[in-house]
Amino acid sequence: MQRLYSNEIGEQHFGKEIKIAGWVEDIRNLGGIAFVILRDRYGRMQITAIKKENKDAFKKLVSLNRESVVMAYGICQENEKVMNGWELLLKNFEVLSQAQAPLPMGVIDKVNVDFDTRLDNRIIDLRKDEVKAIFEIRHSFIKFASEYLEKHRFINVHTPKITAMSSEGGTEVFRIDYFGKPAYLVQSPQLYKQMLMATGFDRVYEIAWYFRAEQHDTTRHLNESTAIDVEMAFIDSEEDVMKISEGLTNYAIQKIMEENEKQLDLLKVSVDLPSLPYPRIKYDEVVEILQRETEFKWGDDLGTDEENLLAKHIDYELYFIKDFPLESKPFYAMPRDKYARAFDLEFKGMEISSGAQRIHRYNMLVERMKNLGMNIENFEEYLKAFRYGMPPHGGFGYGIERFLMRFLNLGNIRECILFPRDRKRLTP
Repeated sequence: MQRLYSNEIGEQHFGKEIKIAGWVEDIRNLGGIAFVILRDRYGRMQITAIKKENKDAFKKLVSLNRESVVMAYGICQENEKVMNGWELLLKNFEVLSQAQAPLPMGVIDKVNVDFDTRLDNRIIDLRKDEVKAIFEIRHSFIKFASEYLEKHRFINVHTPKITAMSSEGGTEVFRIDYFGKPAYLVQSPQLYKQMLMATGFDRVYEIAWYFRAEQHDTTRHLNESTAIDVEMAFIDSEEDVMKISEGLTNYAIQKIMEENEKQLDLLKVSVDLPSLPYPRIKYDEVVEILQRETEFKWGDDLGTDEENLLAKHIDYELYFIKDFPLESKPFYAMPRDKYARAFDLEFKGMEISSGAQRIHRYNMLVERMKNLGMNIENFEEYLKAFRYGMPPHGGFGYGIERFLMRFLNLGNIRECILFPRDRKRLTP
């Protein structure tokens, strides 16, 4: 007999024997009858056990600790008073795993638990409906973003996560020993996806891992995070790339609204689909706005405080900032006088994506790297791709956790990744 999920059972099973399995969420023992709430991936089911019909099974069932895992067999009976309109009249069951007691934290209890305790016991935390909903929406976002990109002729790729060169040319990298040679965990797939533009794969994307050895400790930073990384060739300007970024965002939001209504309701999230195109704000305009209330100067980076202040003066939730000072962007950003053909996508005052048109001419790229004092020899394999025919190209990295944090109005980015890694947390 095949095990059935809670959402698969309906009137076609009434009067028939079925098999269900899950975690024991609650037990109500009324003496001669007991009601057990069993939880699986899709919902809850009621098992009704009658003592006189199987005393041994009844005694064993009501003595189980909460969150124990069981497989139950019985007759599916219609019951309009029960949550799903049916109950399982118990014939027998197996204890697949007995949970220890007491639990380090509750699953359905209303008692507040501090955030560190939740993360220390993440496997139990993830059993909570509202926590599970975050990752169901995360799955949907990645699925729909990928769907959008593939409709626009992007191919999914996987680039190395161990490299001999730093993608940003900086120092905030995790160094590792690679069979006696120095190597790094990649900060992003940036250099590899640019190299792919010279192969003929002119539109690529990757669900990528970022490793950043930065000494931060904020609610919006992780040392190991994920992103949707996109690169596309034969572009006219960074505007071509921005159109893909905003199109991807709107497509994913619309699809999530259509297919994740239950999860959005559970998280108390109400969503309005933004209008396209998203507003474009030039960096110079940002400086003017911020200088009304701060000592922000042209050339300064936008930090958390500046982003939050700017958002208070903007009438929309999603918008681009573009035309940044050249020196504030990585070496591969295409220059235009003192500006970079670069952009950030902001969502409620937080950067969720950053991109640019890239330098595709070999001599210009080398000159830019030399001006920044970079060691050209360390980037020989990267530069090789620009010697033998490189089309104009650009792309962006799109933070998955950052999008979810803003989309779901969550207070901490650690809510959006299964097992967070930050400066203080390396377990579980």
